[in-house]
Formats: sequence, C-alpha cells, structure tokens
Amino acid sequence: MEQQKEYVVKRQSNRFGHHLKKVLSGEEKFAYLVIAPALILVLGIIIFPMAVNLIYSLKNMELISAHRGEFVWFANYVEVLSNREFWDALGRTVYFTVVSLTIETVLGLLIALLLNEKFFGVSFLRTIIILPWAIPEIVTGSMWRWIYNPQYGLLNAILTKLHLISTYQSWLSEPFLAMNMVIFADAWKMTPLAVIFFLAALQMINKSSYEAAMVDGAGVFRRFFVLTLPYLKPTLLVIIVMRTMEKFKAFGVFYAITRGGPANGTMVLTYTAFNKAFSNLQYSIAATYAYLIAIIIVILTVFYVKTLKNDGDIHD
Repeated sequence: MEQQKEYVVKRQSNRFGHHLKKVLSGEEKFAYLVIAPALILVLGIIIFPMAVNLIYSLKNMELISAHRGEFVWFANYVEVLSNREFWDALGRTVYFTVVSLTIETVLGLLIALLLNEKFFGVSFLRTIIILPWAIPEIVTGSMWRWIYNPQYGLLNAILTKLHLISTYQSWLSEPFLAMNMVIFADAWKMTPLAVIFFLAALQMINKSSYEAAMVDGAGVFRRFFVLTLPYLKPTLLVIIVMRTMEKFKAFGVFYAITRGGPANGTMVLTYTAFNKAFSNLQYSIAATYAYLIAIIIVILTVFYVKTLKNDGDIHD
C-alpha cells in the first residue's frame, strides 16, 4: 500500500515537473519573442555595419583600383598609421577633447555649486540650464556658425557695442582660432550636462558635515577641498570617461561650423574619415580610420575603468 502511494506521489511529481518545464519553456519562448525586435535592431544597425566595416578595412575597396575587392589584410592600417595626416588629425582631436572637457568640467562644477545654493530664481535657473544640451548638435552648430559670421554675426555685434573690438572680425578664418571657436560652441552645448551630474551629487551630500566644519572654523575653500571635492570625485570621473568617449566621436559640430577648415585646422579624426569616404571615395581607408578611432576609444575606456577600480569607486 505504501509503495503504491509512493508511486502515485512520484508520478504526480513527474507530471508537475513536466508541466512546469512546458510552462517555463513557453515563458522562455515569450521572452525571446519580446526581445527579438531589439535583437534584430542591434544586429542590423550595430553588429552588421561593424562587421562590414571591418571587412572593408581589410580589403581594397577603392573604386578606381583594378584589384578592388581583394583582401589586403592590415596594409590599410599600415598606410594610415604611416601617414602624417592621421597623426595631425589625432593631435587636433586630442586638443579638442582636452580643452573642451576642461572647460565643461570646471564651468559645470562652478555653475552647479552656484545652483546648489538657495536664492531667488534658483528653481527657474535649474530648469533652463538644460536648454543648450537639449538642442540637437547640428542645430547648435548652425546657430554658432551664424553667430560667428564676419559680416552680420551676433558675436561681432556684441563685442563692437561693448567697445572690445573696433571692427568686425572673421572668427573662422584662422585654423587655431577656428578650432577654439568650435570648442567654445561645443562647451556651450555640453556644459549643462556636467551641471546636472554635479548638481545631483551635491544634493546628496550630508549638510551636517558642512555645519560641523563651519563650527570648527573651516572656510569656504577648505570646506570645498576637504568635503565637497572628495565626495564629487566619482561623479567627476564618470563625466571625464563619458565625455572623453563622446568628444573623440564628435562630428556634427565640426560639420556645421567649419567643415574641417580653414586649411584643415579643424580636421579631426571623424571628419577625416568622413572626407575619405564621401569626398575621396576611399572606402577602405575610411573604414580603417573608423576602426582606429574605435580602438583608441576602447583603450581609453579600459584605462579609465582601471583608474576607477584602483581608486575604489567601482568593483567587480
């Protein structure tokens, strides 16, 4: 009798397990169906173009070449890396990244410290500070190109009214000056993002620590360097990592304002790759540029992640 009961219980348990497997199998299928559109988009928009681009960088894809379509393996990489044009473009990209990132970080922190205080109209300022960042990059570039116009630009008009310049200037006529004008435009657009990050971090700081420091007689600068800055360090590193990656990929602001000129003074890596593909029709060289940019970004990312780990801000 007991054996029959055990048999019945075991049989019911097996049926339940089999039914559960069917349910789980159905849920698993449903889960795959739900994520299928996203997977298709990722494969079609990211993975497939990356694979094709990698193949192009390893082949001869020049339209006028008699050996078009043949694999040359790493010959394109050797050609690009041995060309001074690449290193000049890399130098401009590094300059643009360092200067623009420094302006955004310092200015963003100062504005965040100001908006963290309580005064009349601070809520309104916190609301409108996001507007420059919300404007599309190509629109921002077109707007600043109009502001920099040497004949009717707003910048010349304002500086003339303030008697800071006597005649209208051509702000985009010299390579170094044009690069700095692009940096200013990019910093104007992206500084609000740094403000948002810093302001969010400042809102989380325990106010009692400041009150205790003030009781102990700590001044403004001492409170900033001893209390505020160490607390903001993780946020600061996140901003540096994120914005460095984005600035190495910057394209729209250069396309809208300078188109790589004058005299190639704003010809950064991304714009050089764009010219190789769509002006010179050198598809394999353009693909090589694209993958070299990706490799540089990966190296920087690994460096920053290791820096964060060593600093104890992130863990495995």
